[in-house]
Amino acid sequence: MRQSRLRAAGGHKLTLVTARPTEDLADPLVIFRCLPEREREEFLRQYHQAVDAAHDPAGYQRLRRFLHVSSLTAAAAGQPGYYEELAAARAGTATTVPVIDAIPDWAERIAAANDGR
Repeated sequence: MRQSRLRAAGGHKLTLVTARPTEDLADPLVIFRCLPEREREEFLRQYHQAVDAAHDPAGYQRLRRFLHVSSLTAAAAGQPGYYEELAAARAGTATTVPVIDAIPDWAERIAAANDGR
């Protein structure tokens, strides 16, 4: 990763970070390496099921969805406090924010999506 320093109006320092090409986050090996040890066995079980289903062209989308969701899971599970927050969500004790509060224009987005059907 390359960093360079810039000066903004008012003399504040800004750091510009440019990323180099990274690994494919949907690559099963990348996902496997990023998952915590406790998640790997289940990942392999579900991965083999999705690969088996992908032998039929209609099952290919299932494999793609599985790899996408698994890459998100790998990113989330690597964050501190992930398992505690997951347990709280399952127990109904997690602190939550209604989507209309978290995303102020949520209703407009839903209306626009519904109009585009």
